[in-house]
Amino acid sequence: MQTISAPNLVSVIQQNSYPLRILAIGDSLVYGFGDPVGGGWVERLRRQWLGLDSPAHALYNLGIRGDGVVQVSQRLEQEFYRRGELRNRYPDLIFLSVGVNDSARLSRQDGKLFTDFEQFQVQIVNLLDKARQLCSSVFFVGMVPVEEAKMPFLDCFYFNHVDQYRYKEFTKQACQARNIPYLDTFDLWLGRGETWVRSHLCSDGLHPNVEGYQALLEDIVSWKP
Repeated sequence: MQTISAPNLVSVIQQNSYPLRILAIGDSLVYGFGDPVGGGWVERLRRQWLGLDSPAHALYNLGIRGDGVVQVSQRLEQEFYRRGELRNRYPDLIFLSVGVNDSARLSRQDGKLFTDFEQFQVQIVNLLDKARQLCSSVFFVGMVPVEEAKMPFLDCFYFNHVDQYRYKEFTKQACQARNIPYLDTFDLWLGRGETWVRSHLCSDGLHPNVEGYQALLEDIVSWKP
């Protein structure tokens, strides 16, 4: 019996007969910091839809460096209603990607969390519910693992895998409870080995480099939610 593989996310998007309006909103992983060549995964994907023979989908990069879940939740609704382009037309799809900044510890390795875990749980649920109310098609791109030996970032922020895992795992479970597809980039990248991860991060140990964003794009393009 022949097995038919499920279509990946981008191929489903490209099969639409009319141009889609797509938001990507979140932190520096959306913004593309660390990729002076391609501008990050959002920009790399956007460029694929700029040609005259492309589907003409509009992909808006709404990433802000340093944003946590509270900041993204605060601006989501306003950003959504401003990106329809046409009267009575609103975006068709939302990519969310946030959480790594919330997991940082301040000033020392055992310092206070940037966003208390219990507060994060409440806020990420609020964000997901708000996104679901605005749009029927919501997808979440998870955080990438940091290089712990390079911490602290900016001599202040201590990121580590234990806290990253807690925050991403709760986000993943909250997404699953709401039928929001979640791309577990953290586990996916760690599964490729520490050497691979280090070679795909910038010297700051936090942001993907040029090769990292290209790999992230390929992960998203081949994603089968």
